[in-house]
Amino acid sequence: MTDLGDFSEFDADAGADSTADSSASTSATEEPTDSSGFEPADVEPRGEDVGIGTICVSQGLRIAEDEDETSLRAYVTSGNRSSVRIGSYLVAPYPDGETLFCRITGLEYAQQYHADDATEIHARRAMRRDDVDEADYKFVASLEPVAVLYEDSAEPRSADGSSGQSPRDDGELKRRMTDRVPKPQTVIRQANDTTEIKTGLKMPEDGVFLGHLSVGGEKVRTAATPPTIDYRLKDDYEAGDPLVFRHTLVAGGTGSGKTHAAKNVLRQYLADERQYPMEDGRTVGPAVVQFDPQDEYAQMHDDNPDLDAEFARRLEREGVAHGGVADTTAFVPKVGDASYSAGHHRAECVEFTIPFSMCRSRPWLVSGGSLNDNQYGALTYLLDRFFTEAGNDGSYAGFKSFLDDPALREELDESGRVHEATYDAVRRRVFGFEDVFDQDARPITELIHEFVRPGGLTVVPTYHVSDTRATEAVVLALSSLLIDEKLSNDPTYDRIKETPLVLGMDEAHNFLTDADSVQARKVITKFTEAAKQGRKERLGLFLITQDPQDIDDAVFKQINTTVVLNLGDEDAIKSVNIPSNLESKVPYMEKGQMVVYSPDNSEPVELIGLPKCVTRHGRD
Repeated sequence: MTDLGDFSEFDADAGADSTADSSASTSATEEPTDSSGFEPADVEPRGEDVGIGTICVSQGLRIAEDEDETSLRAYVTSGNRSSVRIGSYLVAPYPDGETLFCRITGLEYAQQYHADDATEIHARRAMRRDDVDEADYKFVASLEPVAVLYEDSAEPRSADGSSGQSPRDDGELKRRMTDRVPKPQTVIRQANDTTEIKTGLKMPEDGVFLGHLSVGGEKVRTAATPPTIDYRLKDDYEAGDPLVFRHTLVAGGTGSGKTHAAKNVLRQYLADERQYPMEDGRTVGPAVVQFDPQDEYAQMHDDNPDLDAEFARRLEREGVAHGGVADTTAFVPKVGDASYSAGHHRAECVEFTIPFSMCRSRPWLVSGGSLNDNQYGALTYLLDRFFTEAGNDGSYAGFKSFLDDPALREELDESGRVHEATYDAVRRRVFGFEDVFDQDARPITELIHEFVRPGGLTVVPTYHVSDTRATEAVVLALSSLLIDEKLSNDPTYDRIKETPLVLGMDEAHNFLTDADSVQARKVITKFTEAAKQGRKERLGLFLITQDPQDIDDAVFKQINTTVVLNLGDEDAIKSVNIPSNLESKVPYMEKGQMVVYSPDNSEPVELIGLPKCVTRHGRD
């Protein structure tokens, strides 16, 4: 008698025979079992993976107005981990067809299972292996939400928020600030659609070409043709004011490629189709005047011999202007015995001089040293009195003779108008400009129509001038002439007033530096006012420098588009005011890599410029 019920009749030998018979009868149709007696199972999920991972909530899932309170993380599957980078762009769909566009800000491994891997056995085991078992670890990406992408559609949504439409089935793709949280376990994928990326980053479709979008020095690629994503600056009034008239700064150290980049941008402004409407109803191409202390920009007259036909076709497909600018003229300042050699370019050369008469309304041009307010007032008075007696044809030599008159010095001292010590200080400061004013060449005031040409490039080389004080006088005389005429309600030269103008200045830190002297303050005030009125007067400043920290803050604050190439100086990097996540990359950027910060154009982005200059560049 037993309590095992039906099992009391069990016969082990009979069971084995029965099992053998059963196995024999089914062996022709069933898979063999393994040694443990269990059939092998397929542990891989059915179907194909979509995306690179999913939104996870293990450490919170939160979208907040305060960035520090936002918590958005994604688990990345093992097969996709090697392809993701900090800065990469991802998209996460919402159930109703909208999409969250975001950027990777951090990547980290975490243990899948709790274990202490800081041990001898773990270390030595790893030293004997060539790879890492990704299944033992979690790989998590921290995300920064950039924008919500949505269709501009009038179709009403259902009660659950769904419109029944997939993204871009109907209507234009638009963006708004992030105002909703994605669902847990939402599949994320790398952004690889040009329209999605440009909309997510607020990048315009058309405009002035700067370069191609990149992340970590590698171009962002899509499934489109061409696969790269072009970055452009707004350049029409339908999208707001053209950013050329909101001013541009190109900052980069020696060897960073800033001149190469500057030439490529300026060439786009000189494209035949680049036209701007004027108040009288005309559309006019811009005139570009470029001050050139290293004598490099006159080469823009010539084609680049290294630009082959295949590369040219690529540029044409992307709408990038290339080739030399036929209407390029080098205006060479006549300064003493300095001679200019034009053997490295084929542009026309025109020699000119600065007439001393320009100092009547610009006394600071002839102040060779730092003047205090009292001395500057005395200089202004002396110039007014001189030109009143000599007329507008008064020369620099005549002004020196005027100041050498001892009777004048005594008269002004006795009358209390100018103290004799102040008189002597002014006299010392204004002497030494014999090689600058009234040289044996045509005055620039007689060459305005040739100097400012719609659609033309004027280059003012100063490399041949060894005297820095003379160089400063030439550059500031010409730039102030252009600015004064642009801002005047009663201009002397209508050609300047009626032509859109891009005023380029290389080594801008030498001329727009923060200084305490009264003449420096006069220059800064003039350029600041020009920057403020640029949109109205069709005047754009295009400043190029390797020392952005030395440019006066009053001018810097008017810059809307900042292009930053490699900079090694910490003060220089801090001064350009780009977001901290991009700031940290600047010292490590290779030649041609750049960061663009233009709040009225797009989100801050990394770019790679063209590998070849679209005009001639470099000496043979």
